[in-house]
Amino acid sequence: MSISVTPKAAVQIRKALAKRGGGAGLRVAVKTSGCSGYAYALEFADERTAEDLAFESEGVQLLVDSKSLALVDGTQLDWVREGLNEGFKFSNPNASATCGCGESFAV
Repeated sequence: MSISVTPKAAVQIRKALAKRGGGAGLRVAVKTSGCSGYAYALEFADERTAEDLAFESEGVQLLVDSKSLALVDGTQLDWVREGLNEGFKFSNPNASATCGCGESFAV
């Protein structure tokens, strides 16, 4: 089981960690929400908790709890620019559907 980032996403994560003065990495979680059932939650973590499973990808640390990992296993996090907007985009092989806005997914 794992989760990964693209080189472009890793650059953005490193920039954000440096701007905030450091941290343990990026925590990726799944919450029950949105029109499709689940929504991704990202936050920068100052410390690794007992519930966190750690994955190293492109030189950055990704922290995921075991419940979320079951829903995001194999996911790759990318940094994309679409028109005037830019941000993280999830490629989740477990998602059977996503909402129109891309904020939530179903399995």
